[in-house]
Amino acid sequence: MMEDRLEGAQPNPQPVAPPLSPGLPSVPAAPPPARRPFSPVVRDESGPDGGGEHGEAPRRKPSIVIVNRDDEEDPDNEALKEMLELYEDSMKNLEEGEILKGRVLRVNKNEVVVDIGFKSEGIIPLEEFADADSVKVGDEVDVFLEKMENQDGLVVLSKQRADFVKVWDRVREAAEKGEVVEGRLARKIKGGAVVDLFGVDAFLPGSQIALRPPQSIESLMHQVLQFKIIKLNKRRRNIVVSRRLVLEEERASAKDDILRTLEVGQLRAGYVKNITDFGAFIDLGGIDGLLHITDISYGRIKHPSEVLTVGDKLDVKVLSFEPERERISLGLKQLQEYPWERVEDKYPIGTRIQGRVVSITEYGAFVELERGVEGLIHISEMSWTKHIRHPNKILTEGQDVDCMVLKVDKGNEKISLGLKQVEPDPWLTLDEKYPLGLVISGKVRNLTNFGAFVELEDGIDGLVHISDMSWMRRINHPSEVLKKGQQVDVKVLSVDKDKRRISLGLKQVGDDPWPQLLDRYPINSVVQAVVAKAIDRGVVVLVEKELEGFIPIGQLGIDTVKHPGENFIEGDELSCQVSRIDLANHRMVLSVKGWLLDQDEATKQAYVEKYSAKRATVTEGGEEDARPRAKGRRDDEDGDDEANEADGGLDDGGLDDGGLDDGGLDDGGLDAIASGEIGSVDIESEEIRPDAAGSDGIES
Repeated sequence: MMEDRLEGAQPNPQPVAPPLSPGLPSVPAAPPPARRPFSPVVRDESGPDGGGEHGEAPRRKPSIVIVNRDDEEDPDNEALKEMLELYEDSMKNLEEGEILKGRVLRVNKNEVVVDIGFKSEGIIPLEEFADADSVKVGDEVDVFLEKMENQDGLVVLSKQRADFVKVWDRVREAAEKGEVVEGRLARKIKGGAVVDLFGVDAFLPGSQIALRPPQSIESLMHQVLQFKIIKLNKRRRNIVVSRRLVLEEERASAKDDILRTLEVGQLRAGYVKNITDFGAFIDLGGIDGLLHITDISYGRIKHPSEVLTVGDKLDVKVLSFEPERERISLGLKQLQEYPWERVEDKYPIGTRIQGRVVSITEYGAFVELERGVEGLIHISEMSWTKHIRHPNKILTEGQDVDCMVLKVDKGNEKISLGLKQVEPDPWLTLDEKYPLGLVISGKVRNLTNFGAFVELEDGIDGLVHISDMSWMRRINHPSEVLKKGQQVDVKVLSVDKDKRRISLGLKQVGDDPWPQLLDRYPINSVVQAVVAKAIDRGVVVLVEKELEGFIPIGQLGIDTVKHPGENFIEGDELSCQVSRIDLANHRMVLSVKGWLLDQDEATKQAYVEKYSAKRATVTEGGEEDARPRAKGRRDDEDGDDEANEADGGLDDGGLDDGGLDDGGLDDGGLDAIASGEIGSVDIESEEIRPDAAGSDGIES
């Protein structure tokens, strides 16, 4: 066609000078203008609408017409034909949306200039090249023609779209068949990561990176991994892939293999998948097993995180397996030696060892001797002298302590330890430090119904019994004499090293006043007394507010009295005659009846009228029944004996085993009188007859 066009082209006519007018000389013609180079022109001869649609003739290839060609030029010039062919080849029929071959002309800072053989070059953003540093001038690349010309007159090209179009069929086929494809994790973006898949970018959501969303994907960056395509959109060039689906398929396959081969007692490798308060879940490579906190270590741990970390690889032992429920119990400590195997050889009785306090309870403290071996220090084994209310008063968790092995029970995995045994027992030499008769100052630490505890030194207390508080009178409660925190002088009465008790006396610090009472209160002398308490067998009185005496019921001067509490009340003032003073037992017996013998009839009559009438109501048994029973009394009532035994066998009423109080007389004192220790009593005649050493009696 080109040749036909060239042959049909007409040469330009040469200019000819017009003829001269007659009579004028002839003028030669002007020289021809300089030869101009020819210019080919492309003409579209396909018709006004371009053709090719609605049954019309297809569009013909544009023809090339040479213009401005000299007539002298040979239309068969071979050089001209060759040049025209080259020009025709350079004029390609380009359309938007095609993939073209291009050659890199320049690499700028943010773009690459590419020649695609068109009248103008094309530009591609540098960021579209996967490896921007490797792009060099002269490289051939496949590009996608997006626009023939932009506002700058340049062709708009795309490298990414060219890559996408080339691999689209392959990606679509893999997605339809569910095939596994390989890609490289290129970079991290918001919500996931970008995967280089066949040279194009695909999106990997964060939830599809692994079976569990990882905290960091740095370790996976730039690695070639396997994926499945889960979503495609060609128009938006969007490809979404998943690594999780691949891992789930692998896990399911591995799970079937494990369930077929798993047996109790096997050793399996796995990694820590999750940690809870009660243990850790171990991924065995397809199925999870539970490693309970009690099977992690022989030692005491409060939380599995003290030993394990998520992601740790470890070997575990299969303890139990339920195929139907797919439950697997694992053990870690079972891979270690049983720590109690040689415990008797490691910790013989009497050995002094060091351990760490790992737990404190109300009854003692547990001490870890080694991983998996613990011993108990009972609260009673913590101090020789101090009364410890709770172990946390002297020990704290995490504290290192020295202790002594007291007992080893391998079968029950128990070791008894002692804390106080590492120090000398102060009670072994306490009798040397506090000999009998020593007067020492102490502080009243506590008051009880039966006495007062006095602190002699830190941790060493002694008891002042209520009967050792006064020579002269009966003490109903220690608070009548002492106060808590008071500093007092006491005398050491006894030291019992076996029972770890010290008996102290308060009244023993001073001299016994009873030997001087014979001179102060001679027999048959008259004294004034105040009723302190009435009992069935008489009345207890106080002489001069400090000396306690007793008036038997037969010596009250009223024959009709059956219950003294009905006739005599506390605070009544009575005139009495001294009948007997027992220095050995510290007792004084008085008689109103003897005093009345020396009085006139009016005085006797007034006394009888005043005290013969009932002035109070007394319950059956009298006031005696309201008093606590002393241990060792003759009656069979033992309701208070249990309380006495709880107080260490001491009677809070101040009575000894004989039922007598050094400070006064009660029913036991009357028994002593009746038995002849003081004198004989004739109950029928109400007469007191002195013994051989006594004074004159009083007869009715």
